[in-house]
Parts: sequence; structure tokens; C-alpha cells
Amino acid sequence: MPVSPVREAVRFASGDADCAAWYYPTRDGSCVVMAGGLGVTKEPGTDRFARRFHEAGFGVLAFDHRNFGASGGHDRQVMHLENQLDDWAAAIAFAASLPGVDPDRIAVWSFSLSGGQMFEVAARHPSLGAAIAQMPLADGRAAARAAMRHQTVPALVRTLGIALLDAGGALLGRPPRLLPLTGEPGTPAALTTPDGRISPSPLDPDGSYPDWEQTVAARMMLSVGTFRPGRAARDIECPLLLVVCDEDQSVLAAPALKVAAEAPHAELLRVPGGHYSPFLQSHETVVATEVDFLRRHLAPAGSH
Repeated sequence: MPVSPVREAVRFASGDADCAAWYYPTRDGSCVVMAGGLGVTKEPGTDRFARRFHEAGFGVLAFDHRNFGASGGHDRQVMHLENQLDDWAAAIAFAASLPGVDPDRIAVWSFSLSGGQMFEVAARHPSLGAAIAQMPLADGRAAARAAMRHQTVPALVRTLGIALLDAGGALLGRPPRLLPLTGEPGTPAALTTPDGRISPSPLDPDGSYPDWEQTVAARMMLSVGTFRPGRAARDIECPLLLVVCDEDQSVLAAPALKVAAEAPHAELLRVPGGHYSPFLQSHETVVATEVDFLRRHLAPAGSH
């Protein structure tokens, strides 16, 4: 896949480690801060969209969360929801410090579980120029209940057992017990829904990212049911674009549609298809809508 020749590798501090990022320099003062979904590193998660945003004139900062990809942190492949929100805060602050970036013209973008985090990130950072939540996980409890229909009972029990052992082992300083990000029903995996288990093909169709480790520490399975970022909808002050897939079996459309109805400045794009439709059949429609949204809300002051 072609990669922009102008992006540069940068790092910024977050908590007890640092985050690795690609920076596509701004040409107009704007910057879109991006990261991939659960366990998805910045290259397969953001390259296709970041390149198009940069071609449209926006600066881009695409980063890996701590413990994943090229970022620092231990233990590897361990997802801490609150730590990741701190990573977003650090990324936004770092973007604002970059030469030529206007702190009032920064947007955030992500998808799936991290797309749900966009609601909390936007609520915590009212000065953001815009936020894009693509196929967002708005209600982990509802998604977890729906996902159970696509897994066997023995595999659910085994997955829960691995998650409990992983959580207990963490207290004793043991290495994480890892689950594959996706798998077939009957096998322990983070996601076994029909439209979720087709990954990595939608994100890495050509095998261009061989270093992407497609695992996550099993303990995350114990927290996803309490992850309900859609409750922050009414606190979001910046313009928010939700991209919702009507047949999404992995994060579900209904909770995201509720956020779109409740957030004060929400815009909604509904596309046909399952969870990865924005990377597949709806890609051009989604890119065009997101670029238009960013142009309207990250425009320089006085340009309207």
C-alpha cells in the first residue's frame, strides 16, 4: 500500500512510557489525531484514512497506545481503558505543541472500541475542533450480550477462565495470557461475530503489516461489559460525526444511533453492511463524508 513520503516518526510521553506515532505535517494549521481500534496498531488502523486526510490538506498524528505496536509500556498487549484515555490526552497535547498546529483546530478519530472512546475523549476535551467516531462501541454491555450469540458455551467458559487467570496472574506479576483478536466460534478469542472475525482482511488485505501482533491480554474481557462511553453523549461540546454500519454485529448500530440523537452537535452517516464496511464497500463514501466534515469544522477562523 502506498505510504505518504512526507510522514515522519515521532514519539511523545504518556504516563510511565511513551507513544510512537506517525506525523503527517500540517499545511493549514489543522491536525487529526488518530489511533486504531482494540489491539489494532496505527499502520493497519489508520494508514488508508490518514493518507486521504493528508491529501485533503490536514495534518495527521497517528499513534499507538502504550503496550501496543511501536509504543513503550509493560506488560505488552495489555489494554487499560483509563490509561488509553490518558494516551489520547497526551496525543492531543503533543499535537497542539507541534510547529504550525493551531490548538483550536485539532480533531480526533478512531473506530470500534476506540471509536467509543471518542465520546469520552471529546467530553473531556471541549476545546477540540471536531471528533469522528467510526463504527463506535457505544455500549459494551449490549455488545457483549449480542456477541454471546456467536460463541459456544464451552468456549465462553474457557475464555472467561483465561481472563480470570490473566487478571489473577497480573496481581502476581506474571506475563499476560493472550487471546487472538478474532476467532471462529468455539475457540477462545476476543471477537467471534461474523462481521468481526473477517479481520485482518479489511485492515490488512495485502499482508503489508507483518509486525502487527493480533492479540490482546485476556483480562480485557472482564471490563468490556462495563465500558459504556455512550453515556457521555450529552457532555460532548464539539462537533461529532458518527459513522454507523446498519448491519453491525460487533458493536451494534442502535447504541451509536442513541448517541447521535443525544449529543448536542452530532452528525450521522449511516452506511450499509457489517462492522468493517467503512474499510470495504463504503470506504469512498465514508472518506468523502469525513473529509467534508473536517473541512467544515477545522477551517481557519474567518474562512467561512
